[in-house]
Amino acid sequence: MPKQVDHDARRRQIAEALWRIASRGGLEAASLNQVAAEAGVSKGMVQHYFQTRDDILVFASQLLQARVEQRVNRSLAAESSRASPRAVLRAVLRGLLPTDDDSRTEMLVASAFFVRALGQPALAARYRDGQRLILDAIGGLIRQAQEAGELIAPLDVAREAEVLLSVVESLGSALLLGRHTRKTAQGLIDHQLAHLTSSRRLARRRASP
Repeated sequence: MPKQVDHDARRRQIAEALWRIASRGGLEAASLNQVAAEAGVSKGMVQHYFQTRDDILVFASQLLQARVEQRVNRSLAAESSRASPRAVLRAVLRGLLPTDDDSRTEMLVASAFFVRALGQPALAARYRDGQRLILDAIGGLIRQAQEAGELIAPLDVAREAEVLLSVVESLGSALLLGRHTRKTAQGLIDHQLAHLTSSRRLARRRASP
């Protein structure tokens, strides 16, 4: 009986090896030989799944986008059943910060892809698509929080979603550099959300013991 090979798992294995190399030294450090060694497979196997280095980069960027989307969806699922829309928005924004090994690696790799994307239209389009997915999720939560009377109305939802994503991306870079801690970064997210909180919600918070 021939051994069954999970080809998707093999592709992920190779792409994740590229991630690890990129997180340590950038994408330029990731040759086919180095990716094969990092993945613990032969160069021939890498080339069986990906004919060129650029093929690995495209797949790895798609996988990264999917991982970030899954992380956002996990944050939504964990909070949405029991929390207010504003609390869900807060949890999603916090969940985008690089606060553990996996999310730190993801952000380091995303940074490496960003530099690479400046000169490659296909990667730039993939990077923009990932941002758009996150902006859509943030914008949807802002609208829900407005409808619940938790955020200021009227409010330019698209603009505020852009501002919040910019804040998270900046804080993520600061966390990687050690300029912020998890606590201070999360505190700044709360500070930004406080500017959007409706007067009605503020009154309820002040009236509560």
